[in-house]
Amino acid sequence: MKRYGAMLLGCAIAVAMLMQGLQAFAVGYGQGKCCDAQNRPVDAVSFQSEHADVGAYALTPDEHRIVLTFDQGYENGFTDDILDVLKEKQVSAIFFLTGDYAQRESELVKRMLAEGHCLGNHGMKHAAAPTLSEEALQHELMDLHQYVQEHYDYTMQYFRPPCGEYDEQVLQTVQALGYQTVFWSVAYVDWNPDAQPEPTAALQTLTDAAHGGAIYLLHSVSETNAAILGELIDALRDKGYTL
Repeated sequence: MKRYGAMLLGCAIAVAMLMQGLQAFAVGYGQGKCCDAQNRPVDAVSFQSEHADVGAYALTPDEHRIVLTFDQGYENGFTDDILDVLKEKQVSAIFFLTGDYAQRESELVKRMLAEGHCLGNHGMKHAAAPTLSEEALQHELMDLHQYVQEHYDYTMQYFRPPCGEYDEQVLQTVQALGYQTVFWSVAYVDWNPDAQPEPTAALQTLTDAAHGGAIYLLHSVSETNAAILGELIDALRDKGYTL
């Protein structure tokens, strides 16, 4: 919980800096609530059209596929359960690791790789990307990149900015480092372990949000996510999607 609190504090500091005008062009990403005829959030579609040229995505081009991603800021005891369900359902996901997670949870990370999942880069220190100098941002990505390469023999290629905060320079720097920046088109309030969403309502929310090319952002600290994941996968497949 201390690490989780530190992450929230970092996000709060970044927001305060933005309000003070220190990063005038920084943006906090959100997929929005208004959807188009394909049930895609219009803000995600707009982001995609504006930033795909710098390797930043909120959707995939495959209208038949949904991608599940999990942010791994710290371990709360549910990742094994999530991995069990993914294995049972034969679904591969992307797990976005912080440096702390990669260092502390080696057995879980090894299991992710052994079972065919992708590892994404969520920053060595989960720092708010727009508040960093270009050199510091390079270290934030590449220190974790090199750690994972050396300790897990795995080369990461996807970056998710902590708190969804970015600016144009961030996206360009990430691309120059050989990464693609992956945001999301479906997310809900699942990250607070002390205020977990009711499982039935959460399952309905995530199922109703389905659309072709969707990237789901889920948090593995969520007891609700662990409980409903199998049903969610079945429900999405019933709608005709591949995961």
